[in-house]
Amino acid sequence: MASIFASNNLQKPTYALLLAVCVAHLFNDLLQSVIPAIYPRLEAQYDLSMAQIGIITLCFQLSASIFQPVVGAYTDKHPKPYSQVIGMLFSTAGMISLAYAANYEWILISVILVGIGSSIFHPESARVAYMSAGGRRSFAQAMFQIGGNTGAALAPLLIAWIVIPNGQLYILWFALIAMVSQVILGYIGHWYSRHLRLVQSRPKKAILLPDLSPAKINWSVVILLVLIFSKYFYTASITSYFQFYTIQRFGLTEVQAQVYLFYFLIAVAVGSLLGGMLGDYVGRKYIIWFSVLGCAPFTLLLPYVDLFWTGILIVIIGLILSSAFAAILVFAQELLPRKLGMVSGLFYGFAFGMGGLGSAVLGWWADHTSINFIYQVCSYLPLLGIIAYFLPDMKKVTFRPLDAD
Repeated sequence: MASIFASNNLQKPTYALLLAVCVAHLFNDLLQSVIPAIYPRLEAQYDLSMAQIGIITLCFQLSASIFQPVVGAYTDKHPKPYSQVIGMLFSTAGMISLAYAANYEWILISVILVGIGSSIFHPESARVAYMSAGGRRSFAQAMFQIGGNTGAALAPLLIAWIVIPNGQLYILWFALIAMVSQVILGYIGHWYSRHLRLVQSRPKKAILLPDLSPAKINWSVVILLVLIFSKYFYTASITSYFQFYTIQRFGLTEVQAQVYLFYFLIAVAVGSLLGGMLGDYVGRKYIIWFSVLGCAPFTLLLPYVDLFWTGILIVIIGLILSSAFAAILVFAQELLPRKLGMVSGLFYGFAFGMGGLGSAVLGWWADHTSINFIYQVCSYLPLLGIIAYFLPDMKKVTFRPLDAD
């Protein structure tokens, strides 16, 4: 069954479907980004420590990560066109539960529900983006990513406008957004189901495998996962604690701090699109190398500058750091083309897992040191990007049909 996905060899992307997947990803990541966006409110309302904030992220990210490779591996063999609808039902339940959560344990259950929804959504959605890419895989994954990143960027602004002035119960408005998104997910599921029937009626085409040794492929996947660790561990320090950093260091209000987080997240959305577009032309290896290592000078400066330059640097960091993910994911899919769902689930799951682990560790560490010290330490993480040098240049790698031997 896995080989049916190689048959979608269109020269041009299916733009209507790409747009639908992009918007669906926007809604999904908007919902999951509500969680870190309300941390200052939860911290004040329930008198939480930084370690407890980190545990909230860890519970959400683990539930969002552990199931993703399993879901992806299962749907490689048994495609489920409407599984994203089921995932959004979990997220809807999580939002409703979070709106009514009256204690810390209830909050944890709520975010776990949202995480489960996200774990079901991502593998099949990433596969649909791949199927609709035509010959522009990095562009298609970047379109998929910009939807998610835009949703993440909108969350702190909407929280500042809707929830902070009115109270926790107003999170119910985000449950309404989840219900509306089901219309789009139904359209995607219908296209996907129709596409499966069409492909199954045609002769199967051979999957093209990279002419690399198994050891080289495995080593390349390990390198890509290390780069994901560097990227998402640092990103966790921003999404979970940057609001507290700007409030404590510069005396910003809660709403002002949300705006500075928005600067970073909207830069992430733009950077992901630019990185995906360039990856199809200049080569994914070089985009990855530039993205992870290239932001190091700016992360190293961030803990030492004033508020004005903090706003400038956080935008630059977001632009550069985010440009790699589409290239990393497509790189992995080209290394393991027979396991598209498993690869997508593995990399999204690992990214979420590293974000959750990073948030928990950094929260505990911040309680014992300071948030400013956390940023001084995390600023060195992008230097790990130097290992991208050892990735193969896929533009120079030959590909052979699976049945060529």
